[in-house]
Amino acid sequence: MKFVRWLLGRIILFFDFITTPRGVKRDAQLQAEIDAKTQNLSLYQFKACPFCVKVRRAMKRNSLNIELRDAKAEGIHRETLAAEGGKVKVPCLRIEQDDKVTWLYESNDIIAFLENEVANKAA
Repeated sequence: MKFVRWLLGRIILFFDFITTPRGVKRDAQLQAEIDAKTQNLSLYQFKACPFCVKVRRAMKRNSLNIELRDAKAEGIHRETLAAEGGKVKVPCLRIEQDDKVTWLYESNDIIAFLENEVANKAA
């Protein structure tokens, strides 16, 4: 079973690589505004998770520069996700606004947030 998961993960990453979407081209000032909005966001993810790939592709399509944090291996990101987010489930978007931190799970919810609250509300 472990081999099947490994193989499927490699197939997912291969197709993601050969079909990578192009990002939106914006003028420098507008892209800087969007980058400022995304500086307090981080995506906890597993590299070969299909739902994480889906979110990363949406980020690429919208030219969003969001920090990626690998929560697969035992380490600080996995521990933070479990302790602060409440569970080790990916993808998970950590949203830091003022002094409040929100953890958003589910790929469709994350993509909707990124497109509605970040990419389309610039300027």
